[in-house]
Amino acid sequence: MKASAIRPEFVECIPKLREPGVLYVSEKYRTASHLCACGCGEKVVTPLSPADWHLSMDGGKVSLHPSIGNWNYACKSHYWIRRNGISWAGSMSKGQIERVQARDFADRASQVAQINRERDEQRATASDGFFGRVLRALRGLLKL
Repeated sequence: MKASAIRPEFVECIPKLREPGVLYVSEKYRTASHLCACGCGEKVVTPLSPADWHLSMDGGKVSLHPSIGNWNYACKSHYWIRRNGISWAGSMSKGQIERVQARDFADRASQVAQINRERDEQRATASDGFFGRVLRALRGLLKL
Protein backbone atom coordinates (compact mmCIF):
# COMPACT_ATOMS: atom_id res chain seq x y z
CA MET A 1 0.00 0.00 0.00
CA LYS A 2 1.39 3.41 -0.97
CA ALA A 3 2.39 5.65 1.91
CA SER A 4 1.17 9.22 2.18
CA ALA A 5 3.45 10.33 5.03
CA ILE A 6 6.84 9.63 6.54
CA ARG A 7 8.23 10.33 10.01
CA PRO A 8 11.85 11.47 10.41
CA GLU A 9 14.05 9.74 12.95
CA PHE A 10 17.54 11.15 13.52
CA VAL A 11 20.13 8.44 14.21
CA GLU A 12 23.90 8.13 14.25
CA CYS A 13 23.87 5.00 12.07
CA ILE A 14 21.13 3.77 9.76
CA PRO A 15 19.63 0.58 11.27
CA LYS A 16 19.77 -2.67 9.30
CA LEU A 17 16.07 -3.26 9.96
CA ARG A 18 13.98 -0.31 8.89
CA GLU A 19 10.35 0.36 9.75
CA PRO A 20 7.87 1.37 7.06
CA GLY A 21 6.99 5.07 7.16
CA VAL A 22 10.24 6.15 8.85
CA LEU A 23 12.94 8.29 7.23
CA TYR A 24 16.18 7.57 9.09
CA VAL A 25 18.59 10.51 8.92
CA SER A 26 22.26 10.22 9.86
CA GLU A 27 23.81 13.68 9.91
CA LYS A 28 27.16 12.15 10.88
CA TYR A 29 27.26 10.00 7.73
CA ARG A 30 25.28 12.47 5.59
CA THR A 31 22.74 9.84 4.58
CA ALA A 32 19.00 9.37 4.75
CA SER A 33 17.31 6.01 4.23
CA HIS A 34 13.83 4.53 4.29
CA LEU A 35 11.80 1.65 2.96
CA CYS A 36 10.28 2.43 -0.44
CA ALA A 37 7.06 4.36 0.04
CA CYS A 38 5.19 2.11 -2.40
CA GLY A 39 5.25 -0.72 0.13
CA CYS A 40 7.50 -3.09 -1.86
CA GLY A 41 10.00 -3.25 1.04
CA GLU A 42 13.09 -2.17 -0.89
CA LYS A 43 15.65 -0.14 1.09
CA VAL A 44 16.14 3.34 -0.36
CA VAL A 45 19.40 5.13 0.46
CA THR A 46 19.78 8.82 -0.33
CA PRO A 47 23.28 10.29 0.16
CA LEU A 48 23.11 13.90 1.29
CA SER A 49 25.48 16.03 -0.79
CA PRO A 50 25.29 18.89 -3.29
CA ALA A 51 25.28 16.39 -6.18
CA ASP A 52 22.79 13.97 -4.63
CA TRP A 53 19.98 14.86 -2.22
CA HIS A 54 19.45 17.84 0.03
CA LEU A 55 17.55 17.50 3.32
CA SER A 56 15.72 20.53 4.64
CA MET A 57 13.94 20.85 7.96
CA ASP A 58 11.15 23.20 8.90
CA GLY A 59 9.53 22.97 12.33
CA GLY A 60 10.23 19.25 12.72
CA LYS A 61 9.13 18.46 9.19
CA VAL A 62 11.65 17.20 6.65
CA SER A 63 11.85 17.43 2.88
CA LEU A 64 14.24 15.74 0.44
CA HIS A 65 15.16 17.28 -2.88
CA PRO A 66 15.17 16.14 -5.64
CA SER A 67 12.53 13.45 -5.94
CA ILE A 68 13.09 9.77 -5.16
CA GLY A 69 13.18 7.76 -8.38
CA ASN A 70 13.45 4.04 -7.66
CA TRP A 71 14.00 3.11 -11.27
CA ASN A 72 16.37 0.24 -10.49
CA TYR A 73 13.68 -1.51 -8.43
CA ALA A 74 10.83 -3.58 -9.84
CA CYS A 75 8.27 -1.05 -8.52
CA LYS A 76 9.89 1.87 -10.41
CA SER A 77 8.17 4.20 -7.94
CA HIS A 78 8.74 7.96 -8.13
CA TYR A 79 7.80 10.38 -5.35
CA TRP A 80 8.75 13.47 -3.39
CA ILE A 81 9.24 13.73 0.36
CA ARG A 82 7.91 17.16 1.32
CA ARG A 83 7.24 18.30 4.90
CA ASN A 84 6.88 14.66 6.09
CA GLY A 85 4.43 13.93 3.28
CA ILE A 86 4.76 11.67 0.25
CA SER A 87 3.72 13.26 -3.04
CA TRP A 88 3.50 10.69 -5.81
CA ALA A 89 4.91 11.63 -9.21
CA GLY A 90 3.91 10.22 -12.54
CA SER A 91 5.81 7.39 -14.16
CA MET A 92 8.67 8.17 -16.53
CA SER A 93 9.63 6.61 -19.83
CA LYS A 94 12.87 4.66 -20.22
CA GLY A 95 14.35 7.60 -22.17
CA GLN A 96 13.40 10.09 -19.45
CA ILE A 97 14.93 7.87 -16.80
CA GLU A 98 18.15 7.53 -18.81
CA ARG A 99 18.40 11.32 -19.18
CA VAL A 100 17.89 11.86 -15.44
CA GLN A 101 20.51 9.21 -14.61
CA ALA A 102 22.99 10.78 -17.06
CA ARG A 103 22.43 14.21 -15.48
CA ASP A 104 22.91 12.73 -12.00
CA PHE A 105 26.18 11.11 -13.10
CA ALA A 106 27.41 14.42 -14.55
CA ASP A 107 26.44 16.27 -11.34
CA ARG A 108 28.44 13.80 -9.23
CA ALA A 109 31.46 14.03 -11.56
CA SER A 110 31.32 17.82 -11.35
CA GLN A 111 31.18 17.70 -7.55
CA VAL A 112 34.21 15.37 -7.39
CA ALA A 113 36.13 17.65 -9.77
CA GLN A 114 35.28 20.68 -7.60
CA ILE A 115 36.45 18.90 -4.44
CA ASN A 116 39.70 17.92 -6.16
CA ARG A 117 40.28 21.51 -7.36
CA GLU A 118 39.74 22.86 -3.85
CA ARG A 119 42.12 20.25 -2.40
CA ASP A 120 44.77 21.13 -5.01
CA GLU A 121 44.38 24.85 -4.20
CA GLN A 122 44.80 24.14 -0.48
CA ARG A 123 47.94 22.11 -1.15
CA ALA A 124 49.36 24.83 -3.36
CA THR A 125 48.66 27.47 -0.71
CA ALA A 126 50.21 25.30 2.00
CA SER A 127 53.35 24.75 -0.10
CA ASP A 128 53.86 28.52 -0.37
CA GLY A 129 53.91 29.01 3.43
CA PHE A 130 56.63 28.43 6.01
CA PHE A 131 56.21 24.65 6.07
CA GLY A 132 56.34 24.53 2.29
CA ARG A 133 59.68 26.36 2.32
CA VAL A 134 61.02 24.02 5.02
CA LEU A 135 59.87 20.99 3.01
CA ARG A 136 61.57 22.29 -0.15
CA ALA A 137 64.77 22.95 1.84
CA LEU A 138 64.75 19.42 3.24
CA ARG A 139 64.19 17.94 -0.20
CA GLY A 140 67.11 19.99 -1.47
CA LEU A 141 69.35 18.70 1.33
CA LEU A 142 68.36 15.11 0.67
CA LYS A 143 69.43 15.46 -2.98
CA LEU A 144 73.01 16.41 -2.00
